[in-house]
Amino acid sequence: MRAQTSAPAPAATGERSFLLRLYLSRGALALAWALAFAGAHEDVDAVATTLLVAYPLIDAVSSLLDHRATPNSPERRVIAFNGLLSALAAVALGIAGADGVAPVLHVFGAWAIVSGTAQVIVGVRRRGPELGKQWPTLISGGLSFLVGITYNIQAVRDNPSLEVLSVYATGGGVWFMLQALLLGWKSRRLRTRTT
Repeated sequence: MRAQTSAPAPAATGERSFLLRLYLSRGALALAWALAFAGAHEDVDAVATTLLVAYPLIDAVSSLLDHRATPNSPERRVIAFNGLLSALAAVALGIAGADGVAPVLHVFGAWAIVSGTAQVIVGVRRRGPELGKQWPTLISGGLSFLVGITYNIQAVRDNPSLEVLSVYATGGGVWFMLQALLLGWKSRRLRTRTT
């Protein structure tokens, strides 16, 4: 018979369960957005602009939910900052959409840089025995930072395209799903240790 170990703290278990659901939902929405935007990015019309505004709003709402569910900890301020930043990015993308592809890439790229940095900070602060190593979150945030730089470079070149945004959302969706799967695996392992 395996020795029984102490059960994980209920607060940590609740946070892990919440994050698993949040990451799954966030990943699914990102993949759905990428699919929708792939068919609407040729012209920066009303449909494309609406989708452009919606993407950072999804992130803003996710950050709000995350902030409310996260216990008092240093990352709460970073999560709140990221939520506010994403809301501002939605407004800026709505305005940039009226001016064409290059301004949209500049705004989206700037948002990706700062938001990716915030994601890395949160991932580092959440690394631990209860929430795992957070590798998907850290990789996703780092890639967001780098991709944001490339979007600003592409924006000043000839014939910039918004096609890259669908790729960005697809990658983000996959990383969120992977983080959710790792949290689920962590939960199963911790449950097994307590039986």
